Amino acid sequence: MSEPLHGEYKVPGGKLVAVDLAVSEERISQVHVHGDFFLDPDEALEVINSSLLGTPVTAPPSELARRVQDALDQARIEATLPAPVTMAGFDAHAIAMAVRRALGKASSWADHEISFLDPGPLPPVMHAALDEVLGRELAAGRRGPTFRFWEWQDPAVVIGSFQSLHNEVDQEAAAALGIQVVRRISGGGAMFMEAGNCITFSLVVPETLVDGMSYEASYAFLDQWVLTALAKVGVQAHYAGLNDIASDAGKLAGAAQKRFVGGAVLHHVTMAYDIDADKMLQVLRIGREKLSDKGTKSANKRVDPVRSQTHLARAEVIASFTETFRELYRVQDSALTADELAKATDLVRTKFGTPEWTARVP
Repeated sequence: MSEPLHGEYKVPGGKLVAVDLAVSEERISQVHVHGDFFLDPDEALEVINSSLLGTPVTAPPSELARRVQDALDQARIEATLPAPVTMAGFDAHAIAMAVRRALGKASSWADHEISFLDPGPLPPVMHAALDEVLGRELAAGRRGPTFRFWEWQDPAVVIGSFQSLHNEVDQEAAAALGIQVVRRISGGGAMFMEAGNCITFSLVVPETLVDGMSYEASYAFLDQWVLTALAKVGVQAHYAGLNDIASDAGKLAGAAQKRFVGGAVLHHVTMAYDIDADKMLQVLRIGREKLSDKGTKSANKRVDPVRSQTHLARAEVIASFTETFRELYRVQDSALTADELAKATDLVRTKFGTPEWTARVP
């Protein structure tokens, strides 16, 4: 039998669920669930504990949650519980997450030290390549979690991995305006990027951090700190749909993800700080359709939700965001290695800077 194992999971907006357990022959042999949640009737706690005995340590969160819920449902059907079960501040999924963390299959922010990278201005195509390099380095165990803001000088349109180049971008207009088109490895929509007109960051974390979460839940989880950061600069924001961050005044940002074989997650977000809407509409075909009903036709029109709602310079917003991230998580200053930069440079040459990759979805 293993030494006692302990895991905790704080339900977003809810209560703390903790579990102490032991393992024998790769199965859970002892288990004790506890926390500051509310549960009625009292006897339901023993049903929960018993439901997890004998579970393989490799069981996914869905199976763990199913075992708990099935046991509670069956106990009620068989009238072995004196009243219907009430679980307040937690649920079967929360119990599953605490068990996974006790078993070392899932992790929390507190389990990781995040490397903050500040390589300075780089071409957008280099940033796209670094996203892949840092994701693969983490998956291979050669690099821990990383966080960085994009800084760049050359204007670009960055399109999602699965978007049609022709449908999204007016290539003649882009060429005439000196705007490069870059395809990234994550899904999602196109980003019109000029230096100083948006705020973009990339976060690369172990998949264990979002263990058991749906894609939708993982987006909101990885961006919870952003909502806190926005509140500090005077913007009350919320998650909207699958991958958007919005305030009462409208959309602020969009997020995208890429999962790597080996257990890494790339998550990045772009916020509109002060975009030249006229230029954007010349280059983005879909953008014309999206803004056609908003009367955005004047060359003087700006798309500036972050600037207008915070009344702060872009550098001040980024500094505040960085401070918030450091307050919430364990962060160390780091730098890209020579090997990582070399790998990214090679990927620009062989992949991200090639017409074949850019037009892989014509």
